[in-house]
Amino acid sequence: MPFSSIIDDLAERGWSLQRSFLSSDVTHELADECRRREAEGALAPAGVGRGEAQAVREGIRGDQIQWLEAGQSAVCDDYLQLMDELRQALNRELFLGLEEFECHFAFYPPGAFYQTHLDRFRDDDSRCVTAVLYLNPDWQAEHGGALRMHFADGAQSDIPPLAGNLVVFLSGEFPHEVLETQVDRLSLTGWFRRRPADVLAL
Repeated sequence: MPFSSIIDDLAERGWSLQRSFLSSDVTHELADECRRREAEGALAPAGVGRGEAQAVREGIRGDQIQWLEAGQSAVCDDYLQLMDELRQALNRELFLGLEEFECHFAFYPPGAFYQTHLDRFRDDDSRCVTAVLYLNPDWQAEHGGALRMHFADGAQSDIPPLAGNLVVFLSGEFPHEVLETQVDRLSLTGWFRRRPADVLAL
């Protein structure tokens, strides 16, 4: 799969929206996998922060997540392979030094949201590029749940979570939020990671 438009967008403005990045059949399979895990109780409330400081705070975010691991399902393995191909392309063209990709299903039930935040932790800059794939067919404006991106000039952009669409952006550059959803909202949210700066300095 060619990734040239993603690479060009990241180089020029730091973010990219790829419509119909995956086919409806594949996104349907991924959505079914997410719903199956949710029905089985495999998803857990997401926390904020990291390490010992991590805590579940529904006033900040209300999604439920489960991390993807290789070998769990064929469609998830195919997606992880595709993201690894994108990782290699980003390294080849933008010299980002990305070493791995981590990813989880994110399920937002009605009423859930995620307040404005950055994806990069203050004390850990290993998350370099964010990639979010949406799994919601027939999404309507009244459903809410848009990804609202905030830009340095004060502008903002609301991106509906339409099935098959992929949003990619530099993790430390764009504050963003998930607006309150009125219906179930499904996505695969992931990060391309590099070694933290303090490790590189050794």
